[in-house]
Amino acid sequence: MDIQYVGEHLFPGKLGQFFVVLAFGMALLSAIGYYFSTTRDREDDSWRKIARWAFRIHTFSVIGIGACLYFIIYNHYFEYHYAYAHSSTELPTHYIVSCFWEGQEGSFLLWAFWQAVIGNILIWKARSWEDSVMTFVALSQAFIGTMLLGVEILGYRIGSSPFILLREAIQAPIFQRADYLTFITDGNGLNPLLQNYWMVIHPPTLFAGFATMVVPFAYALAGVWTRRYSEWVKPGLPWALAAVMILGTGIIMGAFWAYEALSFGGFWAWDPVENASLLPWLIMIAAVHVMVVYKNSGHSYATALILAFLGYILVLYASFLTRSGVLGEASVHSFTDLGMSGQLVVYLLFFTALGSWLIARHWKHFPITAKEENTYSREFWLFIGTLVMIISCFQILAFTSVPVWNALFGTDVAPPTDPISTYNKWQLPIAAVVALLSGIAQYLKYKQTNPKKFFPKLWTALAVSVILAAGFIYMTEVYENLAYILLVLACTFMVVSNGEILLNAFRGKVKLAGSAVAHMGFGLMLIGALVAASKSKVISINTSGFDFGEQMDAESTRENILLLEGEPMQMGEYKVTYLNDSVSGPNTYFRVNYQRIDEETGEVKEEFDLYPYGQVNEKMQSFLANPDTRHYMLHDIYTHVSLVPAKTPEHEDHEGHTEDEEYTNVSTRTISLGDTVQALPAVIKVNGLKRDVNLKNITLEEGDIAVALDLEVQSGEEKYTASPVFMIKNNAIFDIADKIEELGLKFRFTKIIPEEDKFELVVMQKPAETGGWIVMKAIMFPYINLLWGGSILMVIGFLLSILRRVKEIKPAS
Repeated sequence: MDIQYVGEHLFPGKLGQFFVVLAFGMALLSAIGYYFSTTRDREDDSWRKIARWAFRIHTFSVIGIGACLYFIIYNHYFEYHYAYAHSSTELPTHYIVSCFWEGQEGSFLLWAFWQAVIGNILIWKARSWEDSVMTFVALSQAFIGTMLLGVEILGYRIGSSPFILLREAIQAPIFQRADYLTFITDGNGLNPLLQNYWMVIHPPTLFAGFATMVVPFAYALAGVWTRRYSEWVKPGLPWALAAVMILGTGIIMGAFWAYEALSFGGFWAWDPVENASLLPWLIMIAAVHVMVVYKNSGHSYATALILAFLGYILVLYASFLTRSGVLGEASVHSFTDLGMSGQLVVYLLFFTALGSWLIARHWKHFPITAKEENTYSREFWLFIGTLVMIISCFQILAFTSVPVWNALFGTDVAPPTDPISTYNKWQLPIAAVVALLSGIAQYLKYKQTNPKKFFPKLWTALAVSVILAAGFIYMTEVYENLAYILLVLACTFMVVSNGEILLNAFRGKVKLAGSAVAHMGFGLMLIGALVAASKSKVISINTSGFDFGEQMDAESTRENILLLEGEPMQMGEYKVTYLNDSVSGPNTYFRVNYQRIDEETGEVKEEFDLYPYGQVNEKMQSFLANPDTRHYMLHDIYTHVSLVPAKTPEHEDHEGHTEDEEYTNVSTRTISLGDTVQALPAVIKVNGLKRDVNLKNITLEEGDIAVALDLEVQSGEEKYTASPVFMIKNNAIFDIADKIEELGLKFRFTKIIPEEDKFELVVMQKPAETGGWIVMKAIMFPYINLLWGGSILMVIGFLLSILRRVKEIKPAS
């Protein structure tokens, strides 16, 4: 007999699953309708009408899926696996939004939503391109729709539904009870690393970029399919620029999230998931430049076509990398495998095969010119720059795909042990070449340039760039590395040459402004990233000699300081004081006061508080820290907490409860006389042995032995003593502990090792009931605002370029 479960809300899930099926069916019908509309008589628009209405219903269904899922999450219906796995009752509303796309199903839905929005824009604006372009867009939507189906056909599960019930996803005895929901009062909650305002806007922006990448792909293949070989470039170019702008914005948001919320102390770690997003962006930037070359000179058609095609293929490959579980051990950002690896491979291979077949079939009809490009032409050097960017992408792709090659061929190739230095070694020279070529190209014209006009402008710009770069290199002290010097020089030249173009734009050549602004922003962004990463300086140097033991390695010990509550400590030019902490929800905020004091007058020249925060996450078995940053014009002071006292556990009263249960941090040390032992926040010195020990209520007889360790314990300015005893009585071994209640410490002297002149000391520590102390790291990032400012400038440049290219499209197109 079926169990009649109590308290379940089944209607929103059933409605949501209905929308899932409807969305898939309508996307597939739309693709079929647009296919027949493209291949049949253009005077008959019946198939187009069917396709349009199908896509509109599909869009409504996608919105319906999102509404049902959000309703379930917002109302904490934990009978649904998705709500239970990703949300909790403690989360504020804006983080509940983040729960929506934390899981794979929600991120696929986000992707489908943006492609649906873009599809409706194309229906409105694509005109004669609507049928052929929308065939590919709707087909892509149908594939994404399969990822959400969650149905089983012939023993194979297709997709994963966000509306699966918890009792269907997990097998457990509790689900034999009709009232199981009375025992499930909360969900697992959102990953603490994602509880940041940037994660509310970063994923939607990133997936909007991924979705937009389908449009230049669709225009390119539609142009080949309908034999409009040359015509697709003009309407496809604004969409390619939009894809670059939106995806680039999403990537920069991710970098800022890493800088603001993660504690690794940086903004880019060459993580495989970061690389997976970067690859299609770089390829589409290369595609944009070659599309401009073809539009202005007739050269490089095939390159433009293939790059526009590869942009979306790399989006699909990135999706496979991050969702198949293949990067599970290589990246902290990747999803776990939900059994959709096969579907993702089919999705990737289908569009790769379809595009490759169309290109190969029509290759002989492509408008490829046999005329060689002049070396004094802009298209020649832009093409060279494109090849360099392709080399960059190939290196990133090869290194990032190591786990894929291992899975495919059974190899055991290890990814780079130090990815940052490995990738930088390759990418810094490549970036310098790209920046240099970009600067040179600004002084060249398409098809032919007069050398007599070109070289004077070039040498003048180079001279100005060398002077500016030399001053900046001296000021930032990046002269210890030749690659750094070359990159700063190349990027400075890029900024100077494009700055001249921007000045000309103000004099009437307005159409050049977008390109100049975007290139200047890119150059400043590279300079800022280089200086901030290479010259960042840890200012929290541990000069006390305090060793954090097994909790930190040697380098981390050197770069972290112990702050006792209320006790100032000098840290570089700042005097820092841990004042107090406060709890808000699951997070604890640590208030750290910074003061910069004039050494001569003692006057406080500057004072501010930072509030790094974190939480002890039981699910991840770690302390998850979120930094706080003081922003200046020329640098940032970045602070995060590395270690905190453990929370006091709540002990239930039970028979056999012992006092030692309160001491949760226990370590055994083998020591010699004169040794120093650390137990945060105290330093313990072993001064010697006491042989004349008086024991209360214990009488020592002949042959009995009792010795005590003489321990001196210092915490801040306070000093304490302790004398744990080791005793042999009646040939039995005993130890008598000693405690320092104020510090929550207990000591046991458990063994004498005479042959080594050593002793065994057990140090037991209670979790602190109040803050008491923190271990903190602070980093100074110089000129990092060049990175953020350059990024904003680059996005503005892309936007100006999009507006220009949109105006160039004829209404009849």
